[in-house]
Amino acid sequence: MHVALIQYAASLDPADNRARLSELCPDDADLVVFPEAFARDFGQPGTSVAAFAEPLDGAFATEVARVAAERGTTIVAGMFETSRDPLRPFNTLVVRGAVETSYRKIHLYDSFGYRESDHLLPGLVDPVTFPLGDFTVGLLTCYDLRFPELARRLVERGADVLVVPAAWVAGHRKVEHWQTLARARAIENTVYVVAVGQCGPRYTGHSAVIDPLGDVVVDTGPEAGVLRALLEPDRVLAARETNPSLANRRL
Repeated sequence: MHVALIQYAASLDPADNRARLSELCPDDADLVVFPEAFARDFGQPGTSVAAFAEPLDGAFATEVARVAAERGTTIVAGMFETSRDPLRPFNTLVVRGAVETSYRKIHLYDSFGYRESDHLLPGLVDPVTFPLGDFTVGLLTCYDLRFPELARRLVERGADVLVVPAAWVAGHRKVEHWQTLARARAIENTVYVVAVGQCGPRYTGHSAVIDPLGDVVVDTGPEAGVLRALLEPDRVLAARETNPSLANRRL
């Protein structure tokens, strides 16, 4: 499966971000992953994003579907989705193309001095996977990466690729945490991890694809750009023969 990782920063203008979906999406990938909150950036810390929330059939998701159909691919991209609380939308990943589904971020970023839960609602604890080609893809968003039990639940539902769109805020230790956690989730679950962040300077960037034994297939720095990688089912099977940790579980 050919994947493209779109490491770009979202702007504060939703129309601009919708236009960039088409500008940035390649036409030779099976899966294209944009970062968290690509429909509209979070803005200044502590500010509300409620005015920019949309339904799953709104302008952003509709454009994601149009671009996916035009390019013959499947797109994952982050948006704010309207909820039952007009002041607190969901932080949602929308998937359009060969599959149509969505995932509402479960773990909100109440950490490192931020309080995402003041302005957003968490999704239900209902991990989301979907089939694509020879793989099953599981979805996480940013802070979810710090919770190994969610990744394991996705793997129990068949995931052999974990896709992690993020807006991983830059700061002391943050790149190291991002890289370490992405590799840990890959190693402990013998899966591919496709980790896609918004670029610097506000966010860390450092998007990467990690293989099921923890080797870095491709990675980058903080600058904007597009990464590409080929995911191979045989590498998952080989990793699970070499390291049958899932089969050896006792808990």
